[in-house]
Amino acid sequence: MKKMLKLFDPYIALMLAMIALAAAVPVHGRGTAIAATTTDIAIAFLFFLYGTRLSPKAAVAGFIQWKLQIAVLLCTFALFPLLGVGLGHLMAGLLQPALLTGLVVLCLMPSTVQSSIAFTSVARGNVAAALCAASLSNILGVFISPLLVGWLLQTGGVALSFDVFGDIMLQLLAPFLAGQLLRPWLGTWIQRHKQILGYADRGSILLIIYVAFSKGMVENVWGGVSLSDLSTLIVLLTLLLATILILTGFIGRRLLSLPVEDRIVLQFCGSKKSLASGLPIASLLFPGPQLSLVLLPLMLFHQIQLIACAVLARRYGAEADQRASQDAPASAGSAPATS
Repeated sequence: MKKMLKLFDPYIALMLAMIALAAAVPVHGRGTAIAATTTDIAIAFLFFLYGTRLSPKAAVAGFIQWKLQIAVLLCTFALFPLLGVGLGHLMAGLLQPALLTGLVVLCLMPSTVQSSIAFTSVARGNVAAALCAASLSNILGVFISPLLVGWLLQTGGVALSFDVFGDIMLQLLAPFLAGQLLRPWLGTWIQRHKQILGYADRGSILLIIYVAFSKGMVENVWGGVSLSDLSTLIVLLTLLLATILILTGFIGRRLLSLPVEDRIVLQFCGSKKSLASGLPIASLLFPGPQLSLVLLPLMLFHQIQLIACAVLARRYGAEADQRASQDAPASAGSAPATS
């Protein structure tokens, strides 16, 4: 968890290494079917782990703060999509269609779980509410994200069917519910070995990245990505993150008048997009060779948000420590003198 808060995250380097490996040694032939099956199993295991880690008591404690939870969901599934669709129309003709589709898809995905909670903790925010908000976003995102993709990208050839929802239920929701049911027996063991299992879920994501980008290399979809497209995309994603951070901060402070601990939750949970949930959902919705290009905005945004939010969380934490140090002398000064 602490690694995610560093300015340089080794996990980002591993993701880049998977892309380089896919470029040098892409999986093909019979290996493609084996890799696809292995990826499906990895995705199911990933969501099973999420189910075992979520404490029902913590979720209930955070859920009762309904105003904050609704605000996070609206920022994730309403404000973000509006920004994404607006950027898509604004950049039409300036970026190739697959990257524009990926830009919109990024904005339709649920919030992160681990990093949202970690950043909230470092910023001295409401950790229980962050746990509930991020988890609820991911659970609802299994249904909401595909529906939004189908609704907003119909002209892009996205066709949702009951088969797609069946795959989502089988690969994402069923393992999560199984993890919740088995949590009384596995929860303690999972907590005891959370570092090892953390490697397992990160490894699952690395495998998804490798298979997705291998598919793109075999189909030569990267041949059309220019340095200009890549630079433009990075600038757009940076502006998108800055905009959503400013808006969530304004909503929490001015519109909802939330206490600072809850404003931190809204800003971190409402401004981030999950690579862990987004990759599996996108891989089900876009199974063709264009998947790697569709995933590219999400992967880049994930890296940008980790760096930006790490800096922001440290600033919030420093401000909280400063307030605490200022309050301490005042409390000491108001205490009655002793003889």
